[in-house]
Amino acid sequence: MTSKTALITGASSGIGAVYADRLAARGYNLILVARRAERLEALCAQLANAHGVKAEPVVADLTLDQDVARIETLLATRGDVQVLVNNAGIARLAPAAQTSANDAQAQIALNITALTRLTQAAVPAFVAKKQGLIINIASVLAIHSMAISAIYSGTKAFVLQYSRGLQQELADTGVRVQLVLPASTATELWDLSGVPLAALNKSTLMTTEHMVDAALAGLDQGETITWPSVADASLWDKYDTARSELFASTQAGTPAPRYQNV
Repeated sequence: MTSKTALITGASSGIGAVYADRLAARGYNLILVARRAERLEALCAQLANAHGVKAEPVVADLTLDQDVARIETLLATRGDVQVLVNNAGIARLAPAAQTSANDAQAQIALNITALTRLTQAAVPAFVAKKQGLIINIASVLAIHSMAISAIYSGTKAFVLQYSRGLQQELADTGVRVQLVLPASTATELWDLSGVPLAALNKSTLMTTEHMVDAALAGLDQGETITWPSVADASLWDKYDTARSELFASTQAGTPAPRYQNV
């Protein structure tokens, strides 16, 4: 029985469940966090039987402060946790003017607040051990917005920038941060989002198994940022170079010439 453990949020189905299976196959014990107790317990039993690991279900709703606090405590005190997969997320795809305050807050609470709090809880323990892995699941909508995705895209843009800052901060600590940016993936998130899965172009839809396997292949290859569906990896390099050039051009103490004669 192994002593290394992975904690995965949003683990009762979809991407989280596949991560649980793949990490169990790599010898990790599991702490699986999700809202649906029955599904979570069934998955834990299945994975424990299939892979000979311990699989512990933790029922929690990460939009609730008290439930996030329970997982924070667990991450800060369990010395065997070596991997945190921040997978839990929610989308409500609709124009901002048609999005309720509750739906907007739920996206921010789960996609930003919970991810940040759990990461902040894990980092000190990982740094103290000089080892650890954090996998943050974002979205290609971190760099793109549509008329129905302003809030969701904003939350995933936060995950992108937060993860990149952490990567720099933790570069010499032994702690790795991988940022994963999936495109359309066949999960239950779609039917709950307001855009049914059946409405998507099937040729652009990736299975959860392919997405997770690609992300783990990227991890094994040493990637810090993984785009599972992007064939030409140089596209990201070009994008990031342009971003760096744009940022460098902001470092001036005077208005740009086009504004000086207004």
